[in-house]
Amino acid sequence: MVKPVVIVVGADKGGVGKTTVSRTLLDYFNVNNVQTRAFDTESPRGTLKRFYPAITEIVDMATTADQMKIFDTLNSGLSVTVIDARAGLLSTALASLRDIGFLDSARSGQITFAVFHILGSSIASLDEIAETATYMAGAKYYLVKNFINDTQFFQWDQSTYNSYFHRIKHATELTIPKLNEMAYEQVEVASVPFVDFVANKGRNDEPANNSFVLRGYVRHWLANVWSEFDRINLTELAGAKSATRSDDK
Repeated sequence: MVKPVVIVVGADKGGVGKTTVSRTLLDYFNVNNVQTRAFDTESPRGTLKRFYPAITEIVDMATTADQMKIFDTLNSGLSVTVIDARAGLLSTALASLRDIGFLDSARSGQITFAVFHILGSSIASLDEIAETATYMAGAKYYLVKNFINDTQFFQWDQSTYNSYFHRIKHATELTIPKLNEMAYEQVEVASVPFVDFVANKGRNDEPANNSFVLRGYVRHWLANVWSEFDRINLTELAGAKSATRSDDK
């Protein structure tokens, strides 16, 4: 049996595009034929569920009942569980995982655990890294610079930057490039996965009338994002091989 994979996407600051990154992960696993489920912790209303209603459940990770929904079902047969952590509560979510013994299971190799930490542009993000890193023993730790909102990262001296990053063993940096603003807005309005927008499909798989130009922007951007995921061998994390993707995906 394939070992369960749990990916937590979050930040200790809101507005850094964590749900956008979660959406790209779900699309990536979908085209690579990796069975995936998702939990949206923006209870009671979740943005992620709007785009992936069939595989996403809204939960409150602060409650024992919802923790059981997530972690008592890891051996359900699905390869990957993606958890979109509530804005500003990444450290709190990780502390909960420690308290229920999940982090011990990850350290012992029973579960594959990864954290995609979406960084903000201020020096406070470096303090977030230092705090989050204390939970990372036995986990894959990805530091994600998300340029989706024209963010400018780490505008200070290199020695300050290095003093934080050198404390973290085996952390991997990822870059999510900027997507054309009008294209991003139209995907939001359509409320469909990025891959469905590119394929000109609506919410119920019906033909849509999306702009050829905007679809092209999304296709090009998504290919760049997936190149980053290929670079870190993300499918291997889930025990799968990368699929050969056409330009129409």
